[in-house]
Amino acid sequence: AREFNGQHFILEEAITGDFALVKTWKADRAGNAIFRKSARNFNLPMCKAAETTVVEVEEIVDIGAFAPEDIHIRQIYVHRLIKGEKYEKRIEPLSIRKEGDEEAKSAKPGDDVRERIIKRAALEFEDGMYVNLGIGIPLLASNFISPNMTVHLQSENGVLGLGPHPRQHEADADLINTGKETVTILPGASFFSSDESFAMIRGGHVDLTMLGAMQVSKYGMGGAMDVASSAKTKVVVTMEHSAKGNAHKIMENCTLPLTGKQCVNRIITEKTVFDVDKKKGLTLIELWEGLTVDDTQKSTGCDFAVSPKLMPMQQIAN
Repeated sequence: AREFNGQHFILEEAITGDFALVKTWKADRAGNAIFRKSARNFNLPMCKAAETTVVEVEEIVDIGAFAPEDIHIRQIYVHRLIKGEKYEKRIEPLSIRKEGDEEAKSAKPGDDVRERIIKRAALEFEDGMYVNLGIGIPLLASNFISPNMTVHLQSENGVLGLGPHPRQHEADADLINTGKETVTILPGASFFSSDESFAMIRGGHVDLTMLGAMQVSKYGMGGAMDVASSAKTKVVVTMEHSAKGNAHKIMENCTLPLTGKQCVNRIITEKTVFDVDKKKGLTLIELWEGLTVDDTQKSTGCDFAVSPKLMPMQQIAN
């Protein structure tokens, strides 16, 4: 490990492989290939890191059919082309937006708890923000973004400008988010590969990362190393306050492996909102109506300070 600008990094050799097996949309007879929509993922760097790249395509076209600036994989990386007889593009899972539906609501047990977290998390959005959302509760919070506010949603698999889930006739296997859910895009959206996606994140170009966690300590968390890696990005954890059996999830020290150290800025649960300071630890700033500080101490596995401006837990209006 080495320290750069006050942060510790693990130095590893680059990953290489004997073969890269890649699926693209089209290729020309020289081996130049293009992807469709959000299908790039890590395919491009895989081609660059392999001794031999085998590309499976849906269609082979003549040389010159692609404009040079449209080519995603250059022929120098491609050694074999395979065109199968037929293709079945499976969608897993198919996520559909129905007319009149409020996507953040469901009839599942524990829904009131989740919705409470979602409606508080939605208050973290600000006009003009670039935001990365984890699957689950963070993604559902995007349904409460005000129509008077512009928030640019980024997905690690290579989309900037995510829209809501599609209607039935709009579903597209090549347009998905990180959780493989079908999505739409908004005007001005763009597609790219996952390595560029993480360059945006690690480079501090994303204003807010909102994600779930299995555990959070006073200073760090377990899970999502890359999205929590930039000191320039505000990291908000959304999760239920306790695990099954009322086991603590907010702890003095995480028992699960840490992949992000001293990276969390705020914790939002169905009971509380904590601000996190890298040196001082947790400060309780909001508390759900009907709960007391003593209740919070009993359900939290570490000590915390109480803000002199402690207020009731806020909720965004429907």
